[in-house]
Order: sequence, then structure tokens, then C-alpha cells
Amino acid sequence: MSPVFDLWVPGTPVPQGSLTPMISRSTGRVMVINKDARLATWRNSIVAEATARIPLHELGLEFPLAGAIAVDVAFYMPRPAGHYGTGKNAAQIKPSAPKYPAKMPDIDKLLRAVLDALTVAQVWFDDGQAVTVIARKKYAGHETPNPGVKIVVAPINA
Repeated sequence: MSPVFDLWVPGTPVPQGSLTPMISRSTGRVMVINKDARLATWRNSIVAEATARIPLHELGLEFPLAGAIAVDVAFYMPRPAGHYGTGKNAAQIKPSAPKYPAKMPDIDKLLRAVLDALTVAQVWFDDGQAVTVIARKKYAGHETPNPGVKIVVAPINA
């Protein structure tokens, strides 16, 4: 098996949606922005965790990675308060609560934020190198108590 680069980034995953054009009042020029103000903070968290982890990596990988890459990403989303009981059962998940977060945000937009952040962190040259991607959305709880994202990146040796 190829060596892997893995990291955990705590925090609530934020999607990177479509960009919105706006006209700057001061310059009159068109600017392109993302509607979600939390995105920059989320992407900066991913970049910070990745760049801190790269120098500590001991499996002989050279960064930025070159060639074809496999990526495995698991998003752990916070459970809504309505999924929990009340009173003495406030820490218990209701039997009627869904097992998976089959709702917004879209998994492809969550993934876009992660892949772009890993490019900025110089884990690889470009996210176009990803030829195999496995992505999952789960609720935080059993596997990890807190929201965040688990990322595993591995070069594919031909």
C-alpha cells in the first residue's frame, strides 16, 4: 500500500458554492465572491492543519505530491438540537432522528472547499490530480464526538 497523508480538521464543514458577481461601489469593477462568510475561515483551518502536518510526515512522501492521487474524505456534521431528547434525555439521540445528514450542504460543495484548500496548502500541485475520490457525510457522534473532516490522501503508483 502507498504511504498516505492524513489529517483531521475540527470545525463545522462549510460548502464552497457557486461564486456571485458583484460590482464594487468604490471602483465600479466586477468582483466575484462566495456568499458564505464562514468559507474563508474553514478553508484557512484546512490549510493550517495541512501545512502544519506536512513537515511532520515521516513516510517518505515529497510535497507537493505529483501524479495521480486518491482522496478519501469523511465530513462529520453537527446534529441539530431537534435530534436530541429533552430534560434528563438531553444527551440522548431520539430514535426518530435520521442516521445520516441527507440534506444540505451538498457533498460536492463540501468537497470542493477541501480540495481547493489542499491545493493552497501545497499538498499537491492541483486538485485535478485527484482521480479517485470517496466522500461521505456523517453526523458527529460515535466515530468522532465533534464536527470536522477526516482527510486521507494517497499517491496512486501506476
